Amino acid sequence: MFKEKPPPEEERKVRANDREYNEKFQYANNCIMTSKYNIITFLPVNLFEQFQEVANTYFLFLLILQLIPQISSLSWFTTIVPLVLVLSITAVKDATDDYFRHKSDNQVNNRQSQVLINGTLQNEKWMNVRVGDIIRLENNQFVAADLLLLSSSEPHGLCYIETAELDGETNMKVRQSLPVTSELGDPNSLAQFDGEVICEPPNNKLDRFCGTLYWRENKYGLSNQNMLLRGCVLRNTESCYGLVIFAGPDTKLMQNSGRTKFKRTSIDRLMNTLVLWIFGFLVCMGVILAIGNAVWEKEVGFLFQSYLPWDPPVDNFLFSAFLAFWSYVIILNTVVPISLYVSVEVIRLGHSYFINWDRRMFCQRRNTPAEARTTTLNEELGQVEYIFSDKTGTLTQNIMTFNKCSINGHAYGEVIDTLGAQPKRAQRLDFSFNPLADRDFCFYDQNLLDSVKLGEPAVHEFFRLLSLCHTVMSEEKSEGELMYKAQSPDEGALVTAARNFGFVFRSRTPSTVTVQELGRSVTYALLAILDFNNIRKRMSVIVRNPEGKIRLYCKGADTLLFERLHPCNHDLMNVTSDHLNEYAADGLRTLVLAYRDLSEQQWEDWAERRRSAERAADYREDRLAAAYEEIEQDMMLLGATAIEDKLQEGVPETIAILSLANIKIWVLTGDKQETAVNIGYSCKMLTDDMSEVFIINGHTVQRVREELRRARERMIESARSREGGKEGVMDWAACSLENGFGGQSGEQGGWHPQQEEKPQQGSPPAPALPSLLDSISGEYALVISGHSLAHALEADMEREFLDTACACKAVICCRVTPLQKALVVELVKKHKKAVTLAIGDGANDVSMIKTAHIGVGISGQEGIQAVLASDYSFSQFRFLQRLLLVHGRWSYLRMCRFLCYFFYKNFAFTMVHFWFGFFCGFSAQTVYDQYFITLYNIVYTSLPVLAMGIFDQDVPEQRSLEYPKLYEPGQLNLLFNKREFFICIAQGIYTSVVLFCVPYGVLSQATRNDGIPLADYQTFAVTVATSLVIVVSVQIALDTGYWTAINHFFVWGSLGAYFTILFAMHSNILFSIFPNQFHFFGSAQNTLIQPVVWLTIALATVVCIVPVLAFRFLKLDLKPQLSDTVRYTQLVRQKKRKPGGRGGRGAHGGVAGLGGGALGRLGRAGSRRSGYAFAHQEGFGELITSGKNMRLSSLALATFASRHSASWIDTLRKKKQQPPQPGGEGSPASSYTAPLSTSSSMLGPPDTQAEETGNTPLGLAPSGSSSAVTPTPVRSPGGESTGGWVVSLGAVQVTPTASAPVSGLTSRISFHV
Repeated sequence: MFKEKPPPEEERKVRANDREYNEKFQYANNCIMTSKYNIITFLPVNLFEQFQEVANTYFLFLLILQLIPQISSLSWFTTIVPLVLVLSITAVKDATDDYFRHKSDNQVNNRQSQVLINGTLQNEKWMNVRVGDIIRLENNQFVAADLLLLSSSEPHGLCYIETAELDGETNMKVRQSLPVTSELGDPNSLAQFDGEVICEPPNNKLDRFCGTLYWRENKYGLSNQNMLLRGCVLRNTESCYGLVIFAGPDTKLMQNSGRTKFKRTSIDRLMNTLVLWIFGFLVCMGVILAIGNAVWEKEVGFLFQSYLPWDPPVDNFLFSAFLAFWSYVIILNTVVPISLYVSVEVIRLGHSYFINWDRRMFCQRRNTPAEARTTTLNEELGQVEYIFSDKTGTLTQNIMTFNKCSINGHAYGEVIDTLGAQPKRAQRLDFSFNPLADRDFCFYDQNLLDSVKLGEPAVHEFFRLLSLCHTVMSEEKSEGELMYKAQSPDEGALVTAARNFGFVFRSRTPSTVTVQELGRSVTYALLAILDFNNIRKRMSVIVRNPEGKIRLYCKGADTLLFERLHPCNHDLMNVTSDHLNEYAADGLRTLVLAYRDLSEQQWEDWAERRRSAERAADYREDRLAAAYEEIEQDMMLLGATAIEDKLQEGVPETIAILSLANIKIWVLTGDKQETAVNIGYSCKMLTDDMSEVFIINGHTVQRVREELRRARERMIESARSREGGKEGVMDWAACSLENGFGGQSGEQGGWHPQQEEKPQQGSPPAPALPSLLDSISGEYALVISGHSLAHALEADMEREFLDTACACKAVICCRVTPLQKALVVELVKKHKKAVTLAIGDGANDVSMIKTAHIGVGISGQEGIQAVLASDYSFSQFRFLQRLLLVHGRWSYLRMCRFLCYFFYKNFAFTMVHFWFGFFCGFSAQTVYDQYFITLYNIVYTSLPVLAMGIFDQDVPEQRSLEYPKLYEPGQLNLLFNKREFFICIAQGIYTSVVLFCVPYGVLSQATRNDGIPLADYQTFAVTVATSLVIVVSVQIALDTGYWTAINHFFVWGSLGAYFTILFAMHSNILFSIFPNQFHFFGSAQNTLIQPVVWLTIALATVVCIVPVLAFRFLKLDLKPQLSDTVRYTQLVRQKKRKPGGRGGRGAHGGVAGLGGGALGRLGRAGSRRSGYAFAHQEGFGELITSGKNMRLSSLALATFASRHSASWIDTLRKKKQQPPQPGGEGSPASSYTAPLSTSSSMLGPPDTQAEETGNTPLGLAPSGSSSAVTPTPVRSPGGESTGGWVVSLGAVQVTPTASAPVSGLTSRISFHV
C-alpha cells in the first residue's frame, strides 16, 4: 500500500533518453508539494496540530468533564462556544495559508515544458518531467529542473541565466556546455544522445556540482558552470537543451527550502509557564473546596438528607467530595481563558500592520515599505539587547566610487581649494573631451587628468591595467552608450574610472579584449585569466598587445602583492604603503596594482604547466593555485586605488541612539580588519576617546587565549585604577540614576549604603570575573579576525571570549564565514539569555538572520535572499531605530499591559466562585448565570482590552526617539514578569473579595421599598455581575494611557452591551420562547431599580479602585518611572513654550549633530590599510576565456558602535553598588574629563532652553545630549549668573557642587565644569 522509501543515495546515475533505466533507481519526479494538507487530511491533521497546544487540550478536557451530568454545574456550551471559535479561527487561517500554497504548487507544477520524447519535442507539464529527459528551454523561460546544459543557440555553447530566485542576485550569469555536446543543436541528434552521467547525490550546495559524463568511451568532467538550476530564468538566449539530473524535491532549490525554525518570544514562553502555574492553582482551589465539601457533607449535610438526598451515584461524603472537585475545576476554569490566545494573535496582527503602514519607514527612492513578515515577534522588538550587523550594504550603500589613487609614488584624489576665505571643495573635473565618459563619474584632482593628457607612461599603464584586468562585460545599447555589467561594485567603479580618464573598455570575446585608449581602438589577445578566490585575494590577466608583447597585469590585496614584487620596488613600495595608510584612515577600500613582462618562452612553458594542472584528475584546484603562484612573482609596482563605500544615510545617528538605549551592536563582516575598523570610525562606533582597542589576531589556541586574557586584565586594571583599587569597580556610575534622575544618596530608591555594605562582609577580596567585567564602564573595543574567532568559539574558550567581548563597548569580527556569524549569534543567545537581532542584506547573512531571535533583511544591492529569510524587512539601516524604539517598545508595552489586565480581570471574575463556595455548602453552585459566564470574556471585556493592546502609548513617538533610555525596561523584562504577574493576581483576588463580600454583606440585611428582603440568589448574582463589569471597565480606563475614539467606543460600548444583553435575557420575550433556558425573567429589572443595589455597586467600585489610585499616585510621586518623568517634562515644555515661539524638535532633532565631524583615528599604532576592494567570492575567469559573462558579489564589511550611558535602570543591571565618591580632586567623577557641547539642538528650541533645562530631571537629556554634557548658565532670580551650570547628564558622571532639593518629578542641580 505504501511505497517503500528508497535508500539514501551515494551517487546518482542518469542515462539520457532512457526512462526505463532511470526508473530503476526510484528517483523523485518533478512534482513539488509545499502544502501541508489536502481535503481529506485537513481536518484531522489540523486538529491534531492545534491540540498539541496545552491550552486547547486543557479546554477539550474541560468540555468532556462538562458532558458528565454528575459533575457539571455549567452547560456544555459555556466551554464549547469559545473553544470552537478559537479552533475555527485558527483552522480558517491555516486553510487560507495552505490554499495559497496549493495554488502556488499547481501553478508551478502545471507550467509547460518541451520534452524530447521518441525523437520529437512534446509539451509536457513540469510535474510529468522525469530524470534523464532532455528539455528544450526558450528565452525568458524558467528552468524546470536541475539540468546539465548540452547545447545552446549561442556560440561556444553559452547561455545566460538570472538566479534571483536562488541567491537573490539580479545580475546575469553565464553557463557553458561541454564542447563535445555543444554541437548537438537539433532534436534528431539529441535523440541519439545516450551519454551517462555519474554525479554527487542531491544536496543543497548552490555553488558546487561534481560529476562525470561518459559518452562514446570518453569521460568529461562536469562542474557547476555546466548546470542550469531550477528557479533560474533563461535570458538573452534564444534556446538551449538540457538533461534532467535532479527533479522536484531533489533539486537544489527545494533542498534549500527547508523549514525555518519556529521562533517564540520570551513572553510566549513565560505565558506557557504561567498557564501551568495557574492550572496548579486551580487544582489547589479544587482540592480545598472538595475538602470543604467532604467536611460539610459529613458534619452538616446529613441534616438535610431527609428532603435533600444525594444524587443516586453518591453514597458517601468522600465520593461527593470527589465529584465536587471536578465540578469546581469546571467552574473555576476561566482563570485560564481560551480567549487569551486569540486576543494575543489579534494584537500582534495589529502591531504588524502598524509597521507595514509606517510612512516614516518607507523609502521613496526604492519605493519600498517596511514589512513585518511575521506576526509572532513584535513585542520582542522591544527587548533587544544585542544587534549583529553586516557591513557592506547594511551600514554602507554598497555603491562604490573611485576616490583616490597612488601612481608611481604620486598621490591623486580629492583636494580642497584653500585660496578663498573659506576652504571649499575643488571643482569637479570636466571629461567632455571624452565622448564615452560616464556623466555620473566625479573626480576633483586636475593633476591626474593633466598627467593622462601629458602621456606619463606610469599613469597610462595604471589605467590600462584597470581597463584590462577585470571580468566586467560591456553592453553598447547605442553608439557611445556603454553599460557595464560588473561582478562586484568595486570592479565597476575601477573600470568606470579608467573609462573616464580615456581608457575605455569596449568589448570582449573569449580570446580578446578591446579597449579604446585616448580615442584609439586597441585589441589585446586575452591569453589567460588567473581568477580571484578567497585564498589568493588577487586576480591577474595575461594579454598580448598588438606589437606582440606579453604582459601580466595583477591587482589584489596589498599584503599579498607586496610579497610578490621585484626587490627593486622597495622604495616605491614604502611610499605607496604610506599612501595606503592615509586612505585607510579615511575608511577607503584599496587595491594594489602591479605588472610583469613575460617572454614568449616563459609564457609557453607556463601555459603548458597550467594545462597539465587543468587536466589533473585529483587536486586540480591546488595544482592550479601553484601554477598561478609561480607566474605571479617579480612584479613591478604601479600604484594603488582607493574606493569609497559610502555610509548609508543616518547610520552614525542610528548607532548612537541605539547604543544610548543600551543596545550593543556587533559587526560580523567577511571583509578585512582594517576596512571594518575604519568604517567603525566613520559610523562613530569607534572613537579616539576610547580607552583602548584590543586586536585579537592569534593563529593558535594558546595565542588567542593569551590575548583575551590580556585584554581582560587591561580592562580590570584600568577600572581599578580609576576607583583607587576599591571593590565594586565602577559601581558608582549607576548609583544615582535609578529612576532617570539624580538626587541625594539614597533618595527615591536610587542607592542605599547600608544595603551595599552588608554583602561585602566576609566576602572574598574581589568579585567573580564575569560580575567584575559586567561592572566595567570604560569605553573599550574588541576586534577579532576570523581565524582567531574559530579558536575563540571552541567549547573551552567560548565563555572567555564572550565575557571579554560583552565588557567592550564595540565588537568587530572580521573575515568571518556565514557559519561563524551564526555561531557568534548562537553563543550570545546561549550564555547571555538576551534577545538578539541580526540584520543583513546578502545571502551570506541568511544563517545569522535565521539563528537570531529576530532577523531583519535589508533590500539592497545584493538581492533579496536576506529579505526572504527575515522576520522584518526595510531598505535603510536607519529605520532600525524606529522599528525598535517606537514599534518594538510600544508592542512590548502594549502586550505587557494587556496581559496584566487580562489576568487581573479573569481572577477577579473567577475567584468570586471560590468565596461563594464557603457560603453555599461547597455545592459547586455558580454565582453568575451561565450566559454571563459564557459572554464575559467574549463580549463584555474582550474589546476594551484589545483596543488597549493595539493602540496604547505611554509617550509619543518623538519622545521615544529622543529618550532612548525608555527602551531599557523591555530589555530587563520589567513590565511583565513573574513579579508583575503575582501583583496582578493579588489585585484580582482582592477585587474578587470585595465584589463578593460587599454585596453579600449589604444585601443580606437589605430590603426593597416595599419591605421584601433583597437577599435572594438572582438579586445577588445581578449585583455582583454588574459590579464586576463596572469595576473592570473603570480599571481599564485607568490603565489606558492613550485614548482614541475606538477606545472610548469599546469601553463604554461594552458597558452598554452588558446592560442591553442583561435586560434582554431577563425579558418576558425570551422567557416565553425558551422557558426552560431563561428562568428568572424580570430579575434584572427588579434588582436594578433598587437604590440600595446601586449604592452597593458604587461602594464596591470605590473600595476596589481607590487603593489602586492611591498606590499609583504615591508611586508617581515617590518613585516615578522614566516614562512618567518624560510625560511631565512634555507638559512643562508645552506650558512654558512662549506664544509665537518656534516648535519643538522632530523625531530626530535630538541627534542632529551626531553624524558630523571628521573621521576618527584608530587609537593604536601600526598599519591601518583598508580592505582590498574585491568581491570575496570565487571568480569565473575560467569561463571568461570561453566567452562567458559573470559577476562577483561583494561580501559585506560591517561596523557598529554602542554608547555606554548610566540610567535609572542600571541599579537593576548591577548587583553590587558603591556610593559615589565625594567631589574633589581625587574623586573618579572629577578625574573624568567630559567633552562639552554647546549645541542648541541638545535641549530643545533655543527660546525654551534655559527654562526647560531647569525643570528637566537629571538623566533625562534627549538622546543627542547623552554623549556630551551640555552646559546652560543658571541665572538667579535677580538675573545674574550663579557661576554654575545646569547639566543634562547622560553617559558622563559629573561631580555635583550644589544640589537643589528634588521634589516630585523635577530636580534642579548645579554643577561645576
